[in-house]
Amino acid sequence: MTELTIPPEADEQRAAELISDHVDVGDDVEVREAERTGSDDHAVTGEVTDVSPGYLELDGEPLDGKSVRYDEIETLTLLDTNHP
Repeated sequence: MTELTIPPEADEQRAAELISDHVDVGDDVEVREAERTGSDDHAVTGEVTDVSPGYLELDGEPLDGKSVRYDEIETLTLLDTNHP
């Protein structure tokens, strides 16, 4: 299990680059979203199905499903990898 923390100063493009270097399609991940005022800690888990422009697609779902925009990701944890 490896973890990637997105630096707060990273813009969406830099966050996307860091994430695409860290995970591959087929990896199981846990995504913790950046803390927002008045919000609870939010985490979602799923299989990476695409490293799309603008967001990380999980379980083939759109943004109104499990997928998360890059600029909302604080921590990405690789739970399991299907790579040797």
